[in-house]
Amino acid sequence: MSPARDSITEGGLARPLFTLAWPIVVTELLQVAYNVADTLWLGQLSAAAVAAMSIAFPLIFLFLSIGGGFTVAGSILVAQYTGADSDDDAGKIAGQTLSFITLLAVAIAVVGYLATGPLLALIPTDPETAVDVVPLAEEYMRVFFLGTPFMFGFFVFSALMRGYGDTRTPMRVMFLSVALNVALDPVFIFGFEANPLFGVLGLAGVEAALFEATGFAGMGVAGAALATLLSRLVAMGVGFYLILATGAGPAVSLGHLRPDLDAIRKIVRIGVPSALEQSTSALAMITLTVMVATFPTATVAAYGLGNRLVSLVFLPAMGLGRATDTMVGQNLGAGKDGRAERAVHLAAGTGAGVMLVVAGLAFVAAEPVVNVFIGERTPEALRTIDLGAEYLRIRTVEFAFIGVLQVLLGAYRGAGKTRTALAFSMVALWLGRVPTVYYLAFVADMGATGIWIGMALGNVVGAVAAGAWFLRGTWKQRVVDVDVPSRPEAVGDGED
Repeated sequence: MSPARDSITEGGLARPLFTLAWPIVVTELLQVAYNVADTLWLGQLSAAAVAAMSIAFPLIFLFLSIGGGFTVAGSILVAQYTGADSDDDAGKIAGQTLSFITLLAVAIAVVGYLATGPLLALIPTDPETAVDVVPLAEEYMRVFFLGTPFMFGFFVFSALMRGYGDTRTPMRVMFLSVALNVALDPVFIFGFEANPLFGVLGLAGVEAALFEATGFAGMGVAGAALATLLSRLVAMGVGFYLILATGAGPAVSLGHLRPDLDAIRKIVRIGVPSALEQSTSALAMITLTVMVATFPTATVAAYGLGNRLVSLVFLPAMGLGRATDTMVGQNLGAGKDGRAERAVHLAAGTGAGVMLVVAGLAFVAAEPVVNVFIGERTPEALRTIDLGAEYLRIRTVEFAFIGVLQVLLGAYRGAGKTRTALAFSMVALWLGRVPTVYYLAFVADMGATGIWIGMALGNVVGAVAAGAWFLRGTWKQRVVDVDVPSRPEAVGDGED
């Protein structure tokens, strides 16, 4: 085993945890940059365009979550086989995950494209939202689903590399993809007529010449989806090339891509609870969106924008959670249960501390940050800014709990306890969040403020429940059958 990977199972804990986590944070930051770029440019188009993203995203996430659960299974199995020094098994699982999820992604793309109209028709909306927002959401979703296989392609590449212990390579590929998306977004959204980017750059003459030559006036929200589609295609192509042709990551051969029913059953057994976890999260988001859609456009836009911003500050916790996934997986694979547990304690404490700092910054800067994303100054736009700032401030209450919960969920997944992670995700969403939002917004008649408060309570409830279960210590059991040589934990295997 190479020294870089050996550090995950040997020596101090802080350095490998940080080494794994920071590229994940950057990669997820770049992932959010896709959405932020879309939101920023669509905000210059109209508040209705931003609201369309609020409607579309939970439905899209429902479909993406199905395949996402199986990438988690691949990551877990690769991590444990790598920790057990079984490189051939790690390569085989990686190959099976690649081929299985590629086929699954094509099926999801077809179903998602065909189901877009019927799904949007099921959402009860305010009359204003139905006329101004829903048609735009449908435009965005139909184009987006065409690129679903490309998105899954990068997700599975990133997950397999993470399980192997390499989080920097996916970060570099993601940077390339985001740079392309940022460049394409304004062109596809606005075309070469009244494009705000050309105005900012003082290139009105160039814009006029391009419009005269092409006649391209932009595609609006569909253009944002097309920019993402093309950017994901590039990321998938580079990722597949690296893992199949250069020897980066698990050693995958062409033979490993041929379907193996035993390997697929193992992926499905571990992946189904993760897919259900992500699907129930998506269903919770859809349920919340249905409730929010009964409010005027300003509230819908503030909700969508606020969620995008919260997803941004959520990144340190997510990075630590996914790093914990790999740390726990490889150490359990190596037979080092105590080291795996100490890694979780270190990550949870770090996550809570970092998220407290982020909460303070977000509370102070809420209104200026929200203001950046709304280009109009109509009464509706100003109302969106006020509501979005209020939402962000209220959500800061949960930030430290997010840090703890994400680390604990990462620990359960790394151990292969995907059903346990599913259970506590459901506690956070379906006990702590959805019913609270409904009660406060509609029964207690608190309106938008009730939505904001209910959203903040979910992770608090989930973190407390997951922490109490973790202390029982019953989660430390690997899911791969490999004979591991006796490798006692060194005295120095601490938190330095």
